[in-house]
Amino acid sequence: MKIAIINGPNLNLLGKREPDTYGDVAFTDYFKGLEEKFSLEELIYVQSNIEGKIVDFLQEFGEQSDGIILNAGAYTHTSLAIADVIRAIKAPVIEVHVSNVYAREKFRQYSTIAPYCMGSIAGFGLLSYDLAIEAFLLKGK
Repeated sequence: MKIAIINGPNLNLLGKREPDTYGDVAFTDYFKGLEEKFSLEELIYVQSNIEGKIVDFLQEFGEQSDGIILNAGAYTHTSLAIADVIRAIKAPVIEVHVSNVYAREKFRQYSTIAPYCMGSIAGFGLLSYDLAIEAFLLKGK
């Protein structure tokens, strides 16, 4: 199974940014562990702080992947462009968040993309990505 992981703004700072909220492990290091754990799957990882690049990634991987794991960061709460592209692509998308957005500020509790995603996983730290991969694998059976 080919699964793309797309991370949005500031997720390149995982491991440094607010470790009490986001943990102290860089995502690139965590991704190496995902590749080892899910060695039978083809995992692709990209990150951008730019909304338009995330749209481009979704368009590209939406045609080439069996599934997409998307942590849109702050764009989760504001981006109609990302919501529209999720609706337009064929690959299913799972929305992922490292923190429990529903236990945080009110504005973080609304997602423009959730209605167009296969599901949402939040609050399990970086394990949220493992859970999303497992969901795709179970659904694929």
